[in-house]
Amino acid sequence: MSAHSPNFMVKLAKTEAEIQAAQRLRYRVFVEELGGSGPLVDHNARLEKDQFDPHFDHLILTDSTLGTDPMDQVVGVYRVLRDDAAAKIGRFYSEDEYDLAVLKSSGRKLLELGRSCLHKDYRGGAAMFHLWNALAGYVADHEIEILFGVASFHGTNVDDLAQSLSLLHNRHLAPEDIRPRAQSDVFHPMDLIPEDQIERRAAMLAVPPLIKAYLRLGGFVGEGAYLDHAFNTTDVCLILDTARMNQKNRALYAKDRPL
Repeated sequence: MSAHSPNFMVKLAKTEAEIQAAQRLRYRVFVEELGGSGPLVDHNARLEKDQFDPHFDHLILTDSTLGTDPMDQVVGVYRVLRDDAAAKIGRFYSEDEYDLAVLKSSGRKLLELGRSCLHKDYRGGAAMFHLWNALAGYVADHEIEILFGVASFHGTNVDDLAQSLSLLHNRHLAPEDIRPRAQSDVFHPMDLIPEDQIERRAAMLAVPPLIKAYLRLGGFVGEGAYLDHAFNTTDVCLILDTARMNQKNRALYAKDRPL
């Protein structure tokens, strides 16, 4: 990250301008940096958007020291959808990729996470902490029990990702009662290498930081991967069950958690 001292603030986007600022950051990360695309991506305005944006809440992290244009001040984004909001539109975003029946029939309060990203100059520092703390507050306020969402490896060559995918499958597969499975018509196996042949340290080093962060909190992965050629990613489904977290991590999501 650059040497300047940021002035962070996290809030829920309330205006169309604030949502567009989130979409501008998503464009920088998902389109310009990672080479993705999509039917509603606006290349002229440099906005990465889709038809689900109006239905999600958007947590945005801003740094007010970045000039005077609010469009350039958003440095972190989390897009979240509660199950009551999903019911109104008839589905969750990730259902094109994963069969979520086991979660939807659980009777527990669900929150779908998506489109999370940080400006490249803010990775590995305090920015992610601020976003995570705001997400924890949102989870506590809405009494969410299970968080889930798609997270991505860059690229769609599974041979390059075989070690990491196999490690996730063998060591971090979700229990059956909360285990989504990639839709049958797009299912790609993750158990590509026998467990005794996995180079564990190298495999984990290649796992993206966001996925590792969920694993450290006690998260799991669903069964099977999805190759998203439009966004040049290989996706896995992450699941975080607050009831299965250890006491220290669960405290982050309690209403009386320390601030």
